[in-house]
Amino acid sequence: MRSNSCLYSPLARLLAMAAIRCEGLTKHFGDVVAVDGLDLTVAEGEIFGFLGPNGAGKSTTIDILLDFVRPTSGSVTVLGHDAQVEGRAVRQRTGVLPDAYHVYDRLTGRQHVRFACEMKGATEDPIELLERTGVAEAADRKAGGYSKGMRQRLVLAMALVGEPDLLVLDEPSTGLDPNGAREMREIIQAENDRGATVFFSSHIMEQVEAVCDRVGIIDRGTLVAENSIDGLRDATETGETLFVSVPAVDASIVERVAAIDGVADVGVEDGRLRLAVGARSKFRVLEAIDGAVGPIEDFEVVESSLEDLFVRYTTDAQEVEA
Repeated sequence: MRSNSCLYSPLARLLAMAAIRCEGLTKHFGDVVAVDGLDLTVAEGEIFGFLGPNGAGKSTTIDILLDFVRPTSGSVTVLGHDAQVEGRAVRQRTGVLPDAYHVYDRLTGRQHVRFACEMKGATEDPIELLERTGVAEAADRKAGGYSKGMRQRLVLAMALVGEPDLLVLDEPSTGLDPNGAREMREIIQAENDRGATVFFSSHIMEQVEAVCDRVGIIDRGTLVAENSIDGLRDATETGETLFVSVPAVDASIVERVAAIDGVADVGVEDGRLRLAVGARSKFRVLEAIDGAVGPIEDFEVVESSLEDLFVRYTTDAQEVEA
């Protein structure tokens, strides 16, 4: 994860211009509530990861930001423009890589990028952009013959046209191999270093954790968490996981450990006890396990991954609603 989180303290975000601001954003499709009173602010110049389960409202939110879909209620400001009144101005300053974008099979890669340049009035060389995204060798091949990963690289080249102030990337690593995913991260970082704000949605938590300043987690149309990844860890009982090795593990031992003061959750993984520790110190918990269960052979403290946090926040939101 990037180390400049100090630039994105609450005070700094208030002082910075908002690249994206949603207030009370709601969208109904008939009886279905896709987005439900979403309040979200993305500061200018940050890399923001927008996460959520399938059907949580991510793509609908992105479509509203770009004025492809009109909200039922609420307001959206993008780069200082009202997204529903000045949608064209927003799109002119925004580069977009949509999820599952359909290329024109009969057009070459070069023609796709040239078209994007004409639409934005940009003078960039299409080949330079295709070289940057790793698909220049296929510039004059028809895109209908591209692999899924090559199409993703082509659409990214189109998104980079005109040095956009905002990049909106919906599942940018789809179809890419590990090298392609690494190159995608490098491009995201380079664009941000240039000054662009990056707003992207991804199911690949390692990608998000590697580049994001902050993340927002949406579940059932509602924002359930918004913070740096370290901030999310600090705000949950699962910021760190304690693994404890004891001579034997069975259901009765799990039950006894679960009853110890300070143990928020307990399970078994690879023959070891896996604990989420609450407010009580880990040392006190280890002492209690040693007394209640038997001698501890070994223990390990592991920092929770973004995937662990994602599961916790989305599961908790559903349990609260139930």
